[in-house]
Amino acid sequence: MRKAAAKQVGLGLLMAIALIVMTSCNLSSSQPLPAASPYTPNPTPQTLPQPILTQQALPQVDPDRLFQHIKALNFERYQAGDRDRARRYLVKTLTEFGWKPQLQAFEGGVNVFAQRPGTNANAGAILVDAHYDTVKGSPGADDNGSAIAATLEIARLLGSRSTQRPLWIAFFDREEAGLVGSLAFTSRPENLVNLAGVVNLEMMGYACYTAGCQKYPEGLPVKPLGDRGDFLGVIGDQEHLPLLNAFQVPASILPEQPNLPAIITVPIPFKGLLTPDVLRSDHAPFWAKNIGAVMVGDTANFRNPHYHQPSDTPETLDRAFFAGATQRVVNAVSDLLDNREALTTLSN
Repeated sequence: MRKAAAKQVGLGLLMAIALIVMTSCNLSSSQPLPAASPYTPNPTPQTLPQPILTQQALPQVDPDRLFQHIKALNFERYQAGDRDRARRYLVKTLTEFGWKPQLQAFEGGVNVFAQRPGTNANAGAILVDAHYDTVKGSPGADDNGSAIAATLEIARLLGSRSTQRPLWIAFFDREEAGLVGSLAFTSRPENLVNLAGVVNLEMMGYACYTAGCQKYPEGLPVKPLGDRGDFLGVIGDQEHLPLLNAFQVPASILPEQPNLPAIITVPIPFKGLLTPDVLRSDHAPFWAKNIGAVMVGDTANFRNPHYHQPSDTPETLDRAFFAGATQRVVNAVSDLLDNREALTTLSN
């Protein structure tokens, strides 16, 4: 995730304005932008009906595999050569899982993209993505090695699974340089054909449990969320609420998956105009194209003191939280891929 410096807040505000202008050009007169409204974390069932879990048994995350990926990528991924090294690992691993990854080059970088079909020709695809670069001087275990590992685990668990929706996997380059890779991806119309929704993973492995260790961006409701960083945060644009709904399954109804972290979901109005901090990751270019997208993560610098530091190493991650957070995403993506209710409502 990009650094939260004061100048970036200003850039984020400009980008938010651009997003609104671009999106308004893509919306018909029958689809006005939502009126400003207060933030509502975890909407009630009356607002968003609870999703129905897929009838297939939910696949289980392997924590050891997750950390194998973290260790394999435990190096700075800033220079072109180091990013190439990471990219070779991604391609090799996806290929071993049965995928056929393709490389999409753009000026200054290369994205990795892979697709597998669904069984319903009328059902749009779900894209799961993570960026694979780091800032200079940081090995990026949390930012963004944890999200890379979670995405690879999703590719392993769901790659050969028969689902109605297609599943797409993407690893974006140059996110830390200003979302360059995801902007290049969304600029290619062929990448967006039949795309129903995006799950962008951004830092998944850090938790803190002392009072006051969790902070929040300006404009978000603080008191209802608590001051401990022991939850997984999910933000989504207010126009595509079914994507957020997929993350609403209470952990209590999954007895075979104990100790899953709580989830906080926040619908964002005006595609982030009022909170430019929420535009700092690769979901933002999809919002600009009016494609529903959520960002899932541990809230980055609002929790993790190792953010963008040399100390962002595997040893600082919380293994149990990381595995539980990944399982939460696996459950939600499984629901989006095969839930008949979600198939009906996601594009509405």
